[in-house]
Amino acid sequence: MPLILEEIASPQQKQTIERYFQTFNNGDFEATAALFSETGQMKPPFEELIEGTEAISAYLHREAEGMQAYPQEVAGEQADDRSQITVIGQVKALVFKVNTAWIFKINATGQIDFVRIKLLASLQELLPLRPQS
Repeated sequence: MPLILEEIASPQQKQTIERYFQTFNNGDFEATAALFSETGQMKPPFEELIEGTEAISAYLHREAEGMQAYPQEVAGEQADDRSQITVIGQVKALVFKVNTAWIFKINATGQIDFVRIKLLASLQELLPLRPQS
């Protein structure tokens, strides 16, 4: 289902968000990372902040292989010279599916300066997902 971004995003920002999900779902993590600015940052759930395209690509190869992201809703606001666009949807992995929010900060050139990936689940839903020691 295509996201309706026209009302809250510039054409460049719309293209960046669409490419983010397309490249992520295709497992083309180098292309996903290339959407970030040189000092772009990703904040995945339960992880430290990841900075730079090489580190983001390496993280995605290590942690996101086989995952699929299903964006469903979008909201946005303009702040300074960047837009903050929140996409709500789901992530499906081999053994789970979880509601997720991606909070993008996209600069005027259409590059991602920051994305926070937030799981929208209760503690009871998340506990079975933790790695067993």
